[in-house]
Formats: sequence, structure tokens, C-alpha cells
Amino acid sequence: MSDKNAVHKDIDLNEGGSLKGMFKKYFIDYASYVILERAVPEARDGLKPVQRRILHSMFEKDDGRYHKVANLIGHCMQYHPHGDAAIGDALVTLGQKELLIDCQGNWGDMRTGDSAAAARYIEARLTPFAKEVLFNKDTTEWQLTYDGRNQEPVALPAKFPILLAMGTEGIAVGLSTRVLPHNFKELIAACIDVLKGKKVAIFPDFLTGGLMDASDYNQGKRGGRIKVRARIEQVDKKHIAIKEIPYGTTTTSLIDSIVKAGDKGLIKIKRIIDNTAKDVEILIELAPNVSPEVTMDALFAFSNCEVSVSPNACIIVDGVPQFLGVDEILRMDAERTRHLLGWELEIKLGELEARWFHASLEKIFISQRIYRDIEECESWEEVIDVVRKGMYKYVKCPENQNPAVEKMLILNRNISDEDVHKLTEIKIRRISKYNEFKADQFISDLEDQIAETEHHIENLTDYTIAYFKDLLKKYGKERERKTEITSFENIEATQVVANNAKLYVNYKDGFIGSGLKKDEYVCDCSDIDDIIVFKRDGKMRVTRIEDKSFVGKDILLANVWKRGDDRTTYNMLYRDGKTGNTYAKRFHVKSITRDKDYHMTTGEKGSKVLYLSENPNGEAEVLTIYLSPACRARNKVFEFDFGELSIKGRGSKGNTVTKYPVRKVSLKEVGKSTLGAIKYWMDEVSGRINTDERGKFLGEFDTGDHIIALHKEGTYLVTAPDENTRFDLDRLIEVKKFVPDQVVSAVYFEGEKKWTLVKRFNIETTSLDQEFSFISDQRSSKLYFASFAPNPLVSFSHGKGKNKEVEEVALADFIDVKGWKALGNRLHDDKISSIKMISEGPEPKEEKKDDDDSDSRSLKPGDSVDLDVNDGKQASLFDD
Repeated sequence: MSDKNAVHKDIDLNEGGSLKGMFKKYFIDYASYVILERAVPEARDGLKPVQRRILHSMFEKDDGRYHKVANLIGHCMQYHPHGDAAIGDALVTLGQKELLIDCQGNWGDMRTGDSAAAARYIEARLTPFAKEVLFNKDTTEWQLTYDGRNQEPVALPAKFPILLAMGTEGIAVGLSTRVLPHNFKELIAACIDVLKGKKVAIFPDFLTGGLMDASDYNQGKRGGRIKVRARIEQVDKKHIAIKEIPYGTTTTSLIDSIVKAGDKGLIKIKRIIDNTAKDVEILIELAPNVSPEVTMDALFAFSNCEVSVSPNACIIVDGVPQFLGVDEILRMDAERTRHLLGWELEIKLGELEARWFHASLEKIFISQRIYRDIEECESWEEVIDVVRKGMYKYVKCPENQNPAVEKMLILNRNISDEDVHKLTEIKIRRISKYNEFKADQFISDLEDQIAETEHHIENLTDYTIAYFKDLLKKYGKERERKTEITSFENIEATQVVANNAKLYVNYKDGFIGSGLKKDEYVCDCSDIDDIIVFKRDGKMRVTRIEDKSFVGKDILLANVWKRGDDRTTYNMLYRDGKTGNTYAKRFHVKSITRDKDYHMTTGEKGSKVLYLSENPNGEAEVLTIYLSPACRARNKVFEFDFGELSIKGRGSKGNTVTKYPVRKVSLKEVGKSTLGAIKYWMDEVSGRINTDERGKFLGEFDTGDHIIALHKEGTYLVTAPDENTRFDLDRLIEVKKFVPDQVVSAVYFEGEKKWTLVKRFNIETTSLDQEFSFISDQRSSKLYFASFAPNPLVSFSHGKGKNKEVEEVALADFIDVKGWKALGNRLHDDKISSIKMISEGPEPKEEKKDDDDSDSRSLKPGDSVDLDVNDGKQASLFDD
């Protein structure tokens, strides 16, 4: 017991000092080790320790041939203490960068996520580029390995921005790094600009290609972000293909994300086929009547076809991790390359001067026959002394002023004992065959090289620029940018999601949801839509649609709400609970906090909404207001026009309508839009009406304007424009903005009379969203042609073979405008074989034929024409 107390006492005594400090020190040591020796690259060569050791090991074993990766891993283990698995993974990753390592065998595929074959089956060697820019033993700083048996580089003398070219990722203790790869050619151009003193801006480039929005890149600093998208192409109306994938994804993960979005009903697709081989190709077959353009947007919104990447450039600079921008890293790399090239030139100059000195020394020794002076020497010391004295007069120094040897004063330093030893070791055979002319030529070449090297040193910046240009010339082929830099529009998920739910409302009990199928249906929606709800007490709430949710009793209005909608206008008439006054207001609801109640009245107890309308295009209606009979007002019934009010914020009190009690409010007249007309298009693939400028432009629509569509069955439909409207293109002939005096020209076969008839008529029906047939019995009759053209000139043919004839007729000249139920005038006694519109034709003549028993026309040979339902001019309805 006493021993335990003693131990506890020791711990207590040390807690304030060594115990707490010990944990702190150990943790700092561990964190520093992971940061410096494992996860974060060094600024000098852009490599992590394992990468540097792999490259150094490969350089040691380099003989120009491929080496088994298993052998390379084993050789590298004498430098890297963390096992073969870490070395193998890092080696494969380096090889897949396609810059420093020349790979042979199955090295996996970063596009598909396939792993490399076993190390015993694959081979590798350094690329010529790596050997040129990374290795020079004379400019390399060395240190002992972890076991002290060998030496390894502290950092490789990299003469290229390796880190920016390959990119890197790493997670350490308390920090992480993520440097994105950049384009080879652009890096060289940027280094040249840095050396010229220009500002540079570089952007990532990925081997996987794709599209990139780098507007928020922030030069790779913390807080920056880029968006990367897959490259998607439309194959036809039913298929789209993914040709390039975003950085950081694989074809497998991309397909999984698309399938999940399809399972949730966010994207309507039929099936996915992965045809990836040499090139990426993911073929997506669309569901019927689904627009490829909308599907592409949905893929970007709900799958990994668009990903956001956040760079975080952290590197080790002078032994300390620093967060820098890629422009700063590039500047450091360019200056370091300049420094290393200068260092190499200084080493080269020293070597050239040494060779020049020894060549000159040998020339003097032989040509001046100094070797003869040693014939009478009796000791080695005497030989050294004689040679030194004989050579000394040819050394440049103040003591040597003899004009006779002035021409030979070429030695630029004193002669050492080592120099004399080398001279005495020259063999007689070499002296006897010495060629002074060749010696002079060799010395002259050395002097030229020395002058050139000195020039490069004096103009080091120009020399470095030339070095980068030479790298570009030798290694820049097939290194074009693969990722296209562009800008992306924000895709609102609610705008591209497929409708996969229905909204139902129980107005009395206060429930909304997609599962209330016994209650009142409101509209189609998606399971990510927001629903806006107004209640009788003036409270408004926006909530995410669920299967069933309670929002409060006495619901007045519930519908799908779109964030940022600046056209949908709410017109409200309410009574203030405190004063009893009635106010009117018009407002938008652009942004809210979800599931929070907002007071659209003054919020006083007893306030009540008397009238509320939702107007998708800012319409302003006219109301009839009935006051209480007992009030003192002179006019107890009057009209109120919302068009006289300005649209204000939802929190505004509104304008006073009356201070007297209101008995009843009724709608007198639907008003026009106060926001201007809306432009609508029809997607020619899906048939959906849209405001996104996709497809055929239909026109500008104000309140009360409608769309008219002609169908192949011989029917027409008039409907109000809405983004939820979709036309069946297999049935559609033509669609356009409806005008009241619109004339439709039609040619059809009348099944009962067995004639081909022509009719022209106005739209006389007033019902919306109801199809009306303008030909007789649809089972036996067949529509050949229908158009909105004012006076279509058509060419029709009948008969077969030699009896086939063709005739042209202007339909407006052939028949006058009649009622939409009229049969029309006879064009031919039987069926016709083809018809096409030549032109919209001249204006109709004042006198027109309308004889129901018109004679048959003479015919001429002609060709049949296929149907084009989207040309806005004509429609030939023949099967062939």
C-alpha cells in the first residue's frame, strides 16, 4: 500500500512539470514527424519523402531498361522504413501521373478505379524527362538513411515545378494539403513569364479531362474552390453519352451516383451502359418524352457529374509547413531552377578551367622541354624543385616580367605538388608523340566553352528561359490542356428534378403532403420541392414536402414554392384585428426560413384574411367589396382594383381599403399582368414548355394569352402556357401562340364520303385543355395536312406509277373560311398519295370557291414528302 502511494505521489509531484510536458512533447514530435516525413511535400522538389526515395532508388538502378516493380520496391526499402505496401501504392500513383515514370504492364486505370496488377507483373523505369530535371549528384544535399547504412537526398535538385505538374494530396496531424495538377505547357510558359517579371495566373488541368469553372480558384489557396463537370454529349433524342469524367471520380462511382439519383426519382433514365475502354463512354438511355438537355442539367445537380473541389496548398518551406498560393509556389520553383542552373554552370566552369589549366601545364612541360631538366636530378625532392622552378616562370604574377616568355604567361594559378606529380607521371611515349597543334586546338575549344559558360552565368535569366523552352520542345508533345476552362450557370435542383410526387391538401384539418390521396389534389411536384401555405389567420409558412405534415387548420392556399421567384405575386385583402380596418397588399415571397411562421397581416389577434390569390405572372384582379348593411358608409358596394397597388415587401402593412366592416368579397374581373409578358419556348425533344430558351420560341405571353396545338388525329387544343405543360411530340403537328382570329387550313380524307376535302376555319370554342376534332369520324377519316399559314400553297399527288399526277393549289383561293364543324370542299374523289406545302402563298383573293361539289382537279407526277412536326409551316401526315 505504501509503495502505491509512493508511485502516486511521484506522479502528482511531476504532473505540473514533466508528465504533462512529456505528453505535449511526444504529441508534437509525432505530429511533426507525420507532417515533415509522411504527408506534406517539400517545397524544394515538390515530393513527399516516399516519392523522393522511390525516384532516387530508381535512378540508382537505372540502366535504360525496365525493372520489375517488386525489385524497385525491395531496393527502396533500404531508404523508406514504412513497408512495401506504402512504397508500392506510392509508386503506382506516381506512374499514373504519366510524367516521371515510364510504365509497362497493367498499372490500373484512374478513370475506372481499376487497381494495378501485382508488383511482380509490372515494370517501370524513369522517363528521360525525370532524369534530366531531377538528378545531379553535385547539387544534391545528402543525409544518412533511417538505419545509418546509406545516404539519401534531403531534396532532389528539381529544375521544374514538379508539385504543380503532378498535384498531391495528404492528411497529417492537424492539417492537410491538396495541390491540384496543372498543365505541362502552361507551367513552362508561366515560369518564363515569372523570370521576365510578369504576373501569372495558372489553373488546374486534369488527366480525366472534363469541364472546369475556376472563377473561385483563388490561386489554390485555402478557401478557394473549383467546379468540375463531366463532358456530356447528346447522341440522339433518346441517348446521351458521358465522354469525360470529373476529377476525383471514377466511372464506377459516377454510375453509382446516377443510379441512386434515378432510384430516388430525381432523374428519369431507362438504363446505363458502360462502354469505357480506351476512351470513356457511359451511354445513358433516357425514359420516353424526357429532354436530353433537362437530363444533363439534372445529372449535374443530382449526381457526381458535377463535383466541387477545394484546394489547400500546404508545403514544407525551410522545415515549416506554409499555406501558399500556386502562383507563389510557381515563383519559388522558377527562382530555384534559376539558382540550380547557375550552380551547375559554376561547377561546369570550374571543371573547364581545371581541364584548361592541366592541358596548358602539360603543353608547357612538353613544348618547352622542361622534362629534360630532371635528367641530372639525383633525388625526388630535387626533381620536384627543378620542375617547379622551370614552370614557375610561366605563371602569371608580378615577378615574371621577362618579355621573352611573355607569350607563355598563361597559367592562372601557382603550381602545386600534385600538379608536379602529374607532370612527372607523363610517359615518354606520350611525350614523343605529343602533337602541339592538336593541343592548341583542344585548349582553344576549352577557352570557347569557358567563354560561353561565363556568358551564361552573366545572363543567367536568359539561360534559364532558354532551358525551359528546350524542355517544352523536347517533352511538350501531346501535352495539350485536357480540361476545358469555362463558366457554369447555377442549376437549381428544383428546376430540373423530375416530378415524382403529387401534392394533396386537407384545407379544413390543416394537413399537406404527398400521401393524402383521399384529399384534394393540387399539382404534381417532386420530393425535394418546398410548399408554401397561407392560413385564414394570415400566417404563412414554407415547408419541405413530406408524406403527411400538419401546418395548421383553415388553410387558404397551398402550392409549390420556388426560391427567388420574382414573378409570382400574392394579392391579399385582410382585416386588422385591432382597428377593424381592411387593408390590401401585393407582395412576392422570394426567400424565407423554412418551417417558420410569418405574419402577412399586422399580426394582431383577431386579424383575418378576407381574400387571397396567387398570380404566377403578377396579375392584378378587380374585386367587388360588400360592406356590412349596418355600417354608416354611403357606398356599401364598391370595386377595388389591385392594379392600383404597387408590389411591396411581404412585411408591409398595405393600403387601407375601408374602415368599415366588410361583409363579402367577390371577384369581378381577372386583371392583366403588371410585370410584363413572359417568353415561352417548347423543347423540341421533350415537348415541355419552358422559359430557359430551349427549343422553339412560341412568343411573349401576357395574362389571358393561350397556346394552340394541332394534332395528327385531326384535333386541336387550346391551353394556358405553363412550365408544367408538355406536348406529345408523336401526336403534335404544330404549336404556336393563339390569336382569336386564327385560321386553320386542313386537308383530310372523309371516311364516309370517301373524298379528300379541304377546309379552313376559325377557332370558335372557348374551353381550355379540351381537345376538339375538326374532321368527321376519326375512325375512318384521316388528316393529311394542317397548317396555321395564312394561304398555304400545297402540292398534292394521287394515283400510282404512270397514272400518278401532281397539282398545286392555294387553299385560301380554293375555299373560304367556314365553321370548324363544316366538312369543307372536295379536292379529290379518292385518297391522295402525298401532300406538301410549297409556301405560305399569296394573300387570299376576294372571291373564293366554296362549292361543296367542286370538280376533281387534273394531276401531275410528284414525290411524297415526310412529316416535319416542328417546322411551324406544314405537316404531311402520310405514313410513308
